[in-house]
Amino acid sequence: MHTDYRHYIQLFINYLKFEKRFSEHTIIAYQNDLTDFWDFLSQTYQINSPSAISYQFVRSWLARLKDENISSRSINRKISTLKSFFKYLIKTGELETNPMTKVVSPKANKRLPSFLKETDIEKLQSNKEAFEGENHWKILNAGLLTELFYVTGMRLSELIGLKESQVDIKRRQIKVLGKGNKERIIPLTNDTLKSIETYCALKRKEFAEYAEELLVTEKGKKLYPKYAYLLINKQLSTIPTLDKKSPHVLRHSFATHLMNKGADINAVKELLGHSSLAATQVYTHNTIEKLKEVYKKAHPKS
Repeated sequence: MHTDYRHYIQLFINYLKFEKRFSEHTIIAYQNDLTDFWDFLSQTYQINSPSAISYQFVRSWLARLKDENISSRSINRKISTLKSFFKYLIKTGELETNPMTKVVSPKANKRLPSFLKETDIEKLQSNKEAFEGENHWKILNAGLLTELFYVTGMRLSELIGLKESQVDIKRRQIKVLGKGNKERIIPLTNDTLKSIETYCALKRKEFAEYAEELLVTEKGKKLYPKYAYLLINKQLSTIPTLDKKSPHVLRHSFATHLMNKGADINAVKELLGHSSLAATQVYTHNTIEKLKEVYKKAHPKS
């Protein structure tokens, strides 16, 4: 039997990669959490085998994280990583008892997702000041990225990996490949379809060998996460009331505006590509806040 913890981590990572088909970003987060946990165990208690781990050792690691002022949200994610890891080891027969049964997750403060007002969306669409003097492809990309994030609610990884072939002009829809390679269909507006067609026509004209990816950089290459993130960050910087300026804000805005207009929560769940309804329910909090506001303004006894 192996006693080197790296062996067990690698087995688990392979399982996440090839069987669960998790994204590269998620796999890296799991790997970092597990490596940090094992480094702590081997340095503090000279433990190198899963069978030697008790819940006291896990609690000791969590206490150290708390001392380092790691947020409850991050600690909960790390606990989730350990739970999945030990559950996998029990499933494969590498372990008999689960040390996580007596580990309680700390209560995390519920943070409502940052989102734009509908009037802010209108400002963004006519926004010229953020990109004055920039390369015209950067301006084009900023515009189409903003529009697609808001109109489809896609994740950053989904949008930059999008291929032209996934856009169905005739059916006015887009096929998105989400987490775990799950496909979902998102409808497109006529205006967005026109934006895509205009962009693709310019792309063919400017780049002789244009990429099969829908969006490309000013060099005709596939977009990468940081490129898209910085463009959106710059685009959102003109909205002073926003505390966060990432592509996810536009995804949150997409979901919040749908819920505020009375969209069915199950339909929003499907459009976002959430695997469970619990992930979508966070958007109902914003809807409740809006209802409270309406009640306060309209009810004679309020």
